[in-house]
Amino acid sequence: MGLVAERRLIPLVSTALFLEYEDVLQRPLQREAHGLDLQTVSRALRELASLCEAVEPHFRWRPQLSDPADEMVLEVALNGRADCIVTHNVRDFREAAVKFGFPVLTPGGLLERILR
Repeated sequence: MGLVAERRLIPLVSTALFLEYEDVLQRPLQREAHGLDLQTVSRALRELASLCEAVEPHFRWRPQLSDPADEMVLEVALNGRADCIVTHNVRDFREAAVKFGFPVLTPGGLLERILR
């Protein structure tokens, strides 16, 4: 979270998207993967929330993506005028990225871009 804390990277979220993060990170399989207890996850989410910029989607572009669950990510990016979308799921966002003119990067691709 160093780049976020330094404000070199500003994550955009809507309430719905942040609630999705919270839900996913608290699932038993995810907790087994990351090894954090619920209290630690909650503390990390509070810290992340304090560093994010809230975006209130005022219109919907749906449907644009093959996975309806990804639509809220695209809506936040468009309404928040994001410079890019950062995801491991690049394939599902590729067409929308071309259509709306922004890059879709993996986390590693973002770090490469920032550290150039």
